[in-house]
Amino acid sequence: MQKLNLPEYPVKTRIGANGKTEVFDEFRKKYVLLSPEEWVRQQFLRYLVNVKKYPASLIAVEKGLTLNRMQKRFDAVVHNDKGLPVVLIEFKSAEITLEQKVFEQIAVYNMQLKVEYLIISNGLQHFCCAVNYEKQEFTFLKEIPEYSELIGQQ
Repeated sequence: MQKLNLPEYPVKTRIGANGKTEVFDEFRKKYVLLSPEEWVRQQFLRYLVNVKKYPASLIAVEKGLTLNRMQKRFDAVVHNDKGLPVVLIEFKSAEITLEQKVFEQIAVYNMQLKVEYLIISNGLQHFCCAVNYEKQEFTFLKEIPEYSELIGQQ
């Protein structure tokens, strides 16, 4: 897999029944296809847990939601200790440029969740913004906050 702009964490892999490489996702507790986007997801989430101290038990991966009667799936969401979503995360493979349309995609998902922070990453670049609903604006942060900073601001 491609070298990312993240610490590299070991992963458990196997060859699946279809002959393709799968990675064990510790968050979903199952093996999933190891695609370039999945590689970014696995490494980034481990970074959040190991470096930024996000509790693994409060991270949900690839959950569904309904928007305008259409089923959508977000990549990951981080909850606070009360079970409320506070961070929505969208991953792309390293070959995908993080453009405006990626922010628009995550903003659409956020119309239902109404989290306080949005993060997008392709493994090479990572952007985090705080959402101010009163002013209807986003503020881009210089770095991804530690979990204690996120919950301290609620």
